[in-house]
Amino acid sequence: MSWKEFFSYVIPLLLIVLLFFYWVLPLETIDFGASSSRNSNFTLNNYSNKSMQFYDNMRYPSKDISYNIQGCTLKKKDDMERSFEIIENLTVLNFYPVTSDEEISVTCDEKARFEGDLFIAGEGGPTKITQSENFNVIHKGGILLIRESKCENPNVGIHELLHALGFDHSDNPNNILYPISKCSQEIGQDTIDMINWLYSFPSLPDLMLENVSATMEGRYLDLNLTVRNAGLNDAPEAKIEVYADGKLVQEINFDLLDIGNGRRITMNNIFILQKSINELRFLIKADFEELEKENNEVILDYNN
Repeated sequence: MSWKEFFSYVIPLLLIVLLFFYWVLPLETIDFGASSSRNSNFTLNNYSNKSMQFYDNMRYPSKDISYNIQGCTLKKKDDMERSFEIIENLTVLNFYPVTSDEEISVTCDEKARFEGDLFIAGEGGPTKITQSENFNVIHKGGILLIRESKCENPNVGIHELLHALGFDHSDNPNNILYPISKCSQEIGQDTIDMINWLYSFPSLPDLMLENVSATMEGRYLDLNLTVRNAGLNDAPEAKIEVYADGKLVQEINFDLLDIGNGRRITMNNIFILQKSINELRFLIKADFEELEKENNEVILDYNN
């Protein structure tokens, strides 16, 4: 083989090898920093009476709330059912009885209980809570009725029901949420207003992106992110699309997300055709309605 023939084979092969190194092997590392994201316009910070509750913005997932009453006398059972009816008539809430898997469990105990010198008429409150971005979502509440109400209205039942809805005691002796019960006490209008305000938000999921970061070594992309459901209902299956300078480079599917739950996603060595990238865009694609869509996108710029 002549030198001319030799070089005619070697030079093209060498060019192919060089192109391979140029296109495939990492040559530099690029770190992306958070540049711009579409922050949620969905806010609950415009209500001045949040301190009325045990925690901020406590509510059940839906305004339709199930309950079950067990082990109570007919009088206590009637008092509790009237309590549900009274709150229903004053607010947007709807209570309905079930035989199992209830959201509010009502039980009774004939033994009187004392705390110091005060007679304890009952106990109530949330028993299972999930903290999300905007709400403390109540999944389960419990009510223990100890004493029958001696009032025309079932003040004891109403008092404990409001506790189960997340409301704390009031310092106003004329308010039904005052720690010591009197027949003349009434439900505060601020409590009614807050219930109606909290449940004015529809029972929808709300997917959002958190802690998004990315690094490129040559043409290989490594990414880390968290997708979370900050809404009031479980989120069905959805996906995340990753764009490099406007071109789709990766799709990430994820399964159902319960209220308040998140999923950490890490992916390595995603091959990118572009020689250089200035912007990465992460977008949640969901075919269902959400409380807020503006928090479904995060954009990372190359951090010089």
